[in-house]
Amino acid sequence: MISRKNASISKFIIHKVGNKFNDTKNAFSENLVDFDEASYDLMLPFLLRPFGSEVQSYRFSHHASIALNEINNYSTQIFKDHDAFIEVSKHIVTHLYEQSTSAQIKTGDVLVVLFEGIEYGDMTTNAIGIFKIENKVNFFQTYLENKSYDVLVQKGISSKKVDKGCLILNQNDTEGPIILSVDNNSYDAQYWINQFLNIKYADDANNHTQQYIELCKEFSTEILKTNYGAQEQNTFLAKTIDFFKENETVNIELFKEDVFDEEKHIRQFEDYKKDYESEQNLVIRNQFDVAERVVTKEKRKIKTEIKLDTNIQIKLDIDAPDASEEYLERGYDDEKKMHYYKVFFNAEA
Repeated sequence: MISRKNASISKFIIHKVGNKFNDTKNAFSENLVDFDEASYDLMLPFLLRPFGSEVQSYRFSHHASIALNEINNYSTQIFKDHDAFIEVSKHIVTHLYEQSTSAQIKTGDVLVVLFEGIEYGDMTTNAIGIFKIENKVNFFQTYLENKSYDVLVQKGISSKKVDKGCLILNQNDTEGPIILSVDNNSYDAQYWINQFLNIKYADDANNHTQQYIELCKEFSTEILKTNYGAQEQNTFLAKTIDFFKENETVNIELFKEDVFDEEKHIRQFEDYKKDYESEQNLVIRNQFDVAERVVTKEKRKIKTEIKLDTNIQIKLDIDAPDASEEYLERGYDDEKKMHYYKVFFNAEA
């Protein structure tokens, strides 16, 4: 999560990346973009806005040595020698081109940017941004000809959101340079994160919190909702969020005792966690610090609604995990041969 209030663009260049699979070629610029005031004022927030809400960060990875990671090397070169910016930006595009090994990977514009004044946590630093624009939008352009206005359709870059982008900060921790990444066209999850950038989540509270909440969400969908219904699923998710809000540290044993009432659910959760870790190729810690910003972000994503095939929806309050158990009763009507929910209340709000 960054702040862009004091940020500026010091170098900016646009290249075109082709597709190696389809044998479409790259096209390189030889000069930096010289912005007019209006373009600059629109471009700066367009590029940096996505990272204002990103709470998880990444670090460079490589099977042999991080020193051999291509983007790590290229970003280091630019930070050390700003005069090498144009030439190194071409190498970045060439490396991206080498990863386009399937027909579904799109060609597009690649923007390589050197930012100054990026605020991250309590530090201010410069950063390198790499952005890929894959989708152009149609817009109308009006023009004057022979004393009358006419209109034509042109294609351009939408100023709403970038398709793919990363921000490499000129700041290291014990795991290496700090990286933020966004991907709004995740048609191939391997292409941008794993193959081009070759990055992994940082080993920190943000990642541990995210992993555990994702585990709980998947468990609630695949086990609880499938076997016991949406009420059981939503009650569990509400209790999960409540536990994370009430505790600065998560201990898995205490978590299970707090959110599960039945021993069979604990056993199902333990079995599911083992399978989940194996499938995702990760190990979820038994104890970790809670990242409040991740909890807040994930809470917004959780939909605690029970949608029925009779065009009725029941919305549960995720901040009141006990309300569902106390005031909502599920049953079966033998006469109608239908399931039902009974809701208890004192007055309509």
